[in-house]
Amino acid sequence: MPYFNLVKSLTSTFTNVYRISRSHHATSAACCCSKTQSGEQYADPVKLGWRDLKGLYEDIRKELLISPAELKEMSEYYFDGKGKAFRPVIVVLMARACNSHHNDSRDVQASQRSVALIAEMIHTASLVHDDVIDEASWRRGKHTVNKIWGEKKAVLAGDLILSAASMALARIGNTTVISILTQVIEDLVRGEFLQLGSKENENERFAHYLEKTFKKTASLIANSCKAVSVLGCPDPVVHEIAYQYGKNVGIAFQLIDDVLDFTSCSYKMGKPTSADLKLGLATGPVLFACQQFPEMNALIMRRFSLPGDVDRARQYVLQSDGVQQTTYLAQRYCQEAIREISKLRPSPERDALIQLSETVLTRDK
Repeated sequence: MPYFNLVKSLTSTFTNVYRISRSHHATSAACCCSKTQSGEQYADPVKLGWRDLKGLYEDIRKELLISPAELKEMSEYYFDGKGKAFRPVIVVLMARACNSHHNDSRDVQASQRSVALIAEMIHTASLVHDDVIDEASWRRGKHTVNKIWGEKKAVLAGDLILSAASMALARIGNTTVISILTQVIEDLVRGEFLQLGSKENENERFAHYLEKTFKKTASLIANSCKAVSVLGCPDPVVHEIAYQYGKNVGIAFQLIDDVLDFTSCSYKMGKPTSADLKLGLATGPVLFACQQFPEMNALIMRRFSLPGDVDRARQYVLQSDGVQQTTYLAQRYCQEAIREISKLRPSPERDALIQLSETVLTRDK
């Protein structure tokens, strides 16, 4: 079966059971997270993760102790505590879950916490560089680095953040972890190149989209989870569980991000909506909508470059089931993430990771 049709058939099976399935998983996740085998009670997996992330942004700013003052200000611009810190939270929860699985120790090692900082630094550097490529002027509810300081200086700021992350990574001193996390940087570059290209064949187009999604978004989460598992547990099976959880949650996170580009407002997102269409990008909702409206193929191939293309494409998406199908696909990835992480021994952090995968589906920004 062609790749796109396989994805379509998988997601279509959830059309009738989506509400029941989502309700069931949300309920079961909430139940198992409210009280675990350890007897510890909590309501919010993010708050549980933040126990190990106090001083996160201060510690990152210490890594950026540089001069001149302008370069320091640019590099610290997004480390203001207003981001979601989604990646560091997942990383420290995974560290505790793996440590608990291995030897009942739920303490986070200093090296594991360092991976959480490094993940946030790599992510932020990629945002700075993305904004230059996309000529974006708005992110997290404020002007972008390139909008304020110009493109050339923004590129240098992103490079500086990456170099600081690389130095922090080297200090961990584990060659396996260094190899795992340097793969992330390669994937980010390859993912950006994939985004610059396009495919004529519909099946190739969807495979291209998912590969780009993995490399640009999910690779960082997957490999950061794997890195902390390597630091906390010698079992390769656990390393693969951590990697697969991060991969599946990461892809689901980006799929929902692509949905929100059509369904959320600029105020909630902290950046303009319909941004992907304006950049000429055909994301999940567009590719699914194209199945119902084949006339969208011409728009996709010319990357929505003619006057009125963006508005037409948006209307086609909203008239189709593209948003629903992309959401169903994200649900499939979240269910796979839950299946993987459930292989670890019960702990508050393991159950928080289950709950966190559910919140990916219900977020609105």
